[in-house]
Amino acid sequence: MSVRKELFKDIGRVVIKVGTAVLASPSIGIDGKRIEKIVDEIVALHRSNREVILVTSGAIGAGMKALGLKERPRTLPGKQAAAAVGQSRLMHLYERSFRKRECLVAQILLTRDDFNDRKRYLNARHTLMTLLKLKVIPVINENDSVAVEEIKFGENDVLSALVTNLVGAELLIILSNIDGLYLTDPGKGMKGNPISLIEKIDSKTETLAGGPGGITSTGGMYTKLQAARIVTNSGEPMIIANGKTPHVIRRILEGEEVGTLFLPRKEKITSRKRWIAFTRRRCGKVFVDEGAREALRFKGKSLLPSGIVKVEGNFAEGDMVSVVGGSEEEFARGLSNYSSSDVEKVKGVRTKDVKAILGYKYYDEVIHRDNLVIL
Repeated sequence: MSVRKELFKDIGRVVIKVGTAVLASPSIGIDGKRIEKIVDEIVALHRSNREVILVTSGAIGAGMKALGLKERPRTLPGKQAAAAVGQSRLMHLYERSFRKRECLVAQILLTRDDFNDRKRYLNARHTLMTLLKLKVIPVINENDSVAVEEIKFGENDVLSALVTNLVGAELLIILSNIDGLYLTDPGKGMKGNPISLIEKIDSKTETLAGGPGGITSTGGMYTKLQAARIVTNSGEPMIIANGKTPHVIRRILEGEEVGTLFLPRKEKITSRKRWIAFTRRRCGKVFVDEGAREALRFKGKSLLPSGIVKVEGNFAEGDMVSVVGGSEEEFARGLSNYSSSDVEKVKGVRTKDVKAILGYKYYDEVIHRDNLVIL
């Protein structure tokens, strides 16, 4: 059995992200016919007793057409205004298409803060899981009309990865206007087939990523690789494929060599550790010596003050920080038990000396193993 057929044979829950470049063009805005084709495939998947969550871009593209704009707004208020106008139009097209096929949908608008805060994260999960139980298809978009940081970088690729972790989906499919990840840039006249399989994302893979997308879209291959890192490091596969390819979703799930498949790590990580590693904002870095690195990576230990050699950033107790080795490569992430100023004071010292230096010692560990994720 092929790798793809083996991976996808028992898929029960899938997140599908549709990019603006699949749905829109500068001349006509959102193309209703393309939405109909995407909806046809999602409904077929839904009726095969699989659970589907749709993450869609396109609000700004739809707003641009309605406002008569020839190019993407460059100011943040302009982007937010276009998104505010376009979101209702985009959702109307989806709702109408799904209703024609007798499927219920629910609109969910999210920002990064909904993921960063643990309580809001769990509330969003409970809502989505209830919708799936009721056989409703969630249609998710970033709340572009109020988002600030995310709207600048085409974060719907990353949003779809975070949603994959949020609902515990077993596959993320990102549909764009290209056939997958290429060895060379197809937009510059290069020919060839996309890479079929990526076993591990490394620096060589990252050099293949280009810049932002076209006039109406924000994402590029770089944000798709960010999404792939999140999903595959959590233990699930991801595919990038061309959303304009006929029956692309069905063909992917049947195991055809469509698009680029990113293989997952062998060990899945728990929902809470996915939240720690890939959802919480990073607030700083702690650099560790080789002994601490080995103990964390291979011996299942917690991070003690004695193994820390340098601190960067300004973080508080409970914030997520990167753990960096001697090569200055991040190899773990975790929740710090101490603030950056306190870690600076106790770096390199023995645990028994922490109280004398700080005047208190609530924890032996700077990062406890239960709050640490090895990447």
